[in-house]
Amino acid sequence: MPQVTIEIGGRSFEVACQDGEEQYLHSAAQMLDEEAKTLTAQIGRIPEPRMLLMAGLMLADKTAGVQDRLREMEGQIAEKEAELAQMRNAPLPQPERVEVPVVPTDVTDALAEIAARAEALADTVDPRD
Repeated sequence: MPQVTIEIGGRSFEVACQDGEEQYLHSAAQMLDEEAKTLTAQIGRIPEPRMLLMAGLMLADKTAGVQDRLREMEGQIAEKEAELAQMRNAPLPQPERVEVPVVPTDVTDALAEIAARAEALADTVDPRD
């Protein structure tokens, strides 16, 4: 079992850990050290047990806040997953029928005849030759 030296609040501690867990221990010690430094900056030098207790409580408070936020996010995810499942299980909408009106042939023929007459009249008024 490896022995690791960590530093918290300017004080060194020898701690044992499982093989391969050294990095996690250093990471946790660093978080605790940051809280201890905050305490000593605000209060000054305090006894070691009190410093460790207060730093641990500050970390626990942050952790509780993160856990509350995590529960809130998990609730929102569950709502969205239920909504998504409902949408996936809903029947597909019926295709919409779109009707395009067709202009009757006799109307298009009449319009073509009117256009031809208008062009003939225009040519008599202003010949293009």
